[in-house]
Amino acid sequence: REVEILMFLSAIVMMKNRRSITVEQHIGNIFMFSKVANAILFFRLDIRMGLLYLTLCIVFLMTCKPPLYMGPEYIKYFSDKTIDEELDRDKRVTWIVEFFANWSSECQSFAPIFADLSLKYNCSGLHFGKVDVGRYTDVSTRYKVSTSPLTKQLPTLILFQGGTETMRRPQIDKKGRAVSWTFSEENVIREFNLNELYQKAKKQSKPREEGPEEPPGAPTAAGHTGGETKKDK
Repeated sequence: REVEILMFLSAIVMMKNRRSITVEQHIGNIFMFSKVANAILFFRLDIRMGLLYLTLCIVFLMTCKPPLYMGPEYIKYFSDKTIDEELDRDKRVTWIVEFFANWSSECQSFAPIFADLSLKYNCSGLHFGKVDVGRYTDVSTRYKVSTSPLTKQLPTLILFQGGTETMRRPQIDKKGRAVSWTFSEENVIREFNLNELYQKAKKQSKPREEGPEEPPGAPTAAGHTGGETKKDK
């Protein structure tokens, strides 16, 4: 019986890892399902040992937060009070905003990818932003991004043009469920037409008053633009 359970969980791990895009995600999936397998085996051996192991796992999850990405980026972090104001400030600016939560392993895995995209494609007419919907729940309600792990809407990327949403990934079906989508750099570039957006943004955007625009890929000294910092999150 135990062998059947382990084989079943191994099959789930393989299916889960097909959507993984980083080594960290692969390893995280393996550890997660290993914990599930251990809990089942402990409960079958002795319910007291199972309860003890489950308690230790819960304590570990509550006390050990996943590491935040602290590398270079051209990303502005919004709060519940600044996101609408910034999106409406200049309708000529196109925004790609990531709605994320710090507790989401998928968001943590996507963080360096989104940062790299911001370094490559940021310009005065194309900006990148992030807002923590796990912290600002009213933002998740306004922009219809569910923070429940069961909906698989984290992270969510939304493209704003002229201050209005024009597309998002993952898409939501008629039943309100997120359509499966892999958050890889290639998929984001292709689906959001980043190369074309970048070229149009450079031509249409107003030159910066403080001087010539820096080429994409050169991070600022602080590693991000104005707004909240990573430590604020």
